Amino acid sequence: MRYLIVSDLHANWQALEAVVHEAAGGYDRALCCGDLVGYGAEPNPVVDWVRANCAVVVRGNHDKVSTGQEDLEWFNPVARAAALWTLQNLTPANIEYVRGLAKGPVLLDGFQVLHGSPFDEDEYVMAAGEAGQAFGYLESRLAFFGHTHVQGGFIWNHSRVETIPATSARSRRQEMEVDAECGYLVNPGSVGQPRDGDPRAAYVLYDSGTRMVAYCRAPYDVAAAQEKIREAGLPPILADRLSLGR
Repeated sequence: MRYLIVSDLHANWQALEAVVHEAAGGYDRALCCGDLVGYGAEPNPVVDWVRANCAVVVRGNHDKVSTGQEDLEWFNPVARAAALWTLQNLTPANIEYVRGLAKGPVLLDGFQVLHGSPFDEDEYVMAAGEAGQAFGYLESRLAFFGHTHVQGGFIWNHSRVETIPATSARSRRQEMEVDAECGYLVNPGSVGQPRDGDPRAAYVLYDSGTRMVAYCRAPYDVAAAQEKIREAGLPPILADRLSLGR
């Protein structure tokens, strides 16, 4: 089975559309590691696509806050403003869908899908030490996670945890074979708001038959996404940061 795995879409329809176009024909099922909404200006087209196309979706922290399931107190003023705007602009059907998203991890086809960490869906796994702790909670040797907006992840090879680097800015695809004897936390990166210095939309393709992971980046119309954010009256920094990948 070939999977398209996306995460942290953040209501950026231009970025998601580019990913879907580029990955077309290369996957059988789509999965999402959470944060469909928040930050971006087109939550409804993004949620509509996820509803129609993703076989498994786990919730992210912005999904919970932007649909009134959790308090806004832990969000900074920019994220808070975006969450309130999202709640006002999502359709009732999409609010109901996002509120019903599963809490990760979810297990399928020998791997897990989660948002933050296997022991806390809101925990960031940014460094090898944090990943080392997370590996102890996994029910499989392979898991896909998001939340950090940084493409890459971690490999546990029994003696230590190693960091998987993001795809080179000079490349659009980087492949990695999954060793059945090792453990993997694979982060597809963010479709809608990358924070690894590369503004291109990030995603992963995984073939469970060949056990190959392909880290991919898709250029998209950043200026159009920025204009949508500004027209919506969202905080300008949300538009500015898209061109920096930060």
